[in-house]
Amino acid sequence: MSDDGREQGGHTGQERVPSRRRSRFPGISSRAYEHPADRSALVALRKLSGFDTVFKALSGLLPERSLRLLFLSDSVRVSDQQFAHLNDMLLDACYILDLEKVPPLYVNQDPQPNAMCVGLDEPVIVVTTGLVELLDEEEMRAVIGHEVGHALSGHAVYRTILLFLTSLAVRVAWIPLGSLAITAIVTALREWFRKSELSADRAGLLVGQDPRASMRGLMKIAGGNHLHEMNVDAFLRQAEEYEASGDLRDSVLKILNVLPRSHPFATVRAAELRKWSESRDYQRILDGHYPRRTEDQDTSVGDSFRESATHYANHVKSSKDPLMKLVSDLAGGAGDLGGRVRRGFEGFTGTPPKDGAEDDAEDGGKGGFGGGSETGPRDEPPTDGPSSGDRRN
Repeated sequence: MSDDGREQGGHTGQERVPSRRRSRFPGISSRAYEHPADRSALVALRKLSGFDTVFKALSGLLPERSLRLLFLSDSVRVSDQQFAHLNDMLLDACYILDLEKVPPLYVNQDPQPNAMCVGLDEPVIVVTTGLVELLDEEEMRAVIGHEVGHALSGHAVYRTILLFLTSLAVRVAWIPLGSLAITAIVTALREWFRKSELSADRAGLLVGQDPRASMRGLMKIAGGNHLHEMNVDAFLRQAEEYEASGDLRDSVLKILNVLPRSHPFATVRAAELRKWSESRDYQRILDGHYPRRTEDQDTSVGDSFRESATHYANHVKSSKDPLMKLVSDLAGGAGDLGGRVRRGFEGFTGTPPKDGAEDDAEDGGKGGFGGGSETGPRDEPPTDGPSSGDRRN
């Protein structure tokens, strides 16, 4: 399975091979790297009332040709003559993931680090100058792999619809009840979008095969191009602190903070990616043991549901988040749950902890409502780059 430096064919007639030895994965199915939460969120989205109707209607109405003309006229198309190093990375990524048709890649002038993969019939990848200038070669390779992973998974269609509906929701907001249905679908799309980022992060790792570079990219998106001032291990410890700190109030605030975003938080993504990079599943793929596209038609939907259910059950059991602990205790029949819930939410009303709650207050009462503001990305378009918020991948 290791690339031996031989010429590759089938990619627009250009002969390119990865710049260093990396495993490639002929015929790999997106099921190999899809996060279980991505699959379950997409199933839930498709079952949402009215989604099929909206999807079918928009599929024929979205101005995809206009979008392509816009990129062609006002961005720089990557090729062996323009941004040649990005062109090499794109061909490498398609070669490693065995994506036969190479998507067009454009560089758009924008200081905000972003990347996205959109399109209905054929995906188009766009990266901003801010992202190109922020990341080094191996970090950028992971980003390109991330976007190629979106293309291989067929995510571009739903992302394009989210982009359109987000804009439409703003335009019809003045109509009484006019935006309620659209808002419900946008909210469901965003939930899936966040989960799809976890899948694409894994695809980026399969292309770059350098976990530290993938996590550095996420850290730079969060903290800028000051690598000498940052540390990946310390950044990952932030994710552990974020998950474990606080009480039930903070758990609720975490949910509220993430709802308007199109991407999971950068520290959370880095922690998820590290966990997967250290897993047996990742190593098996590198060793050549992975599901093939030729087997997709024989895949059982029931097996996918069971895998997602198992993932969530394990996540709840292992999570350090106070709300997840409560859910786990409920499932296990733990006692004094009423008292724990009461103590966890007393802070919302300003009531001091009672009876044995002093320890809880010392451990988790420090996080108030403040905690710093999220300078989230713009609401349009929902892009990705190795992002924080609406910034990547």
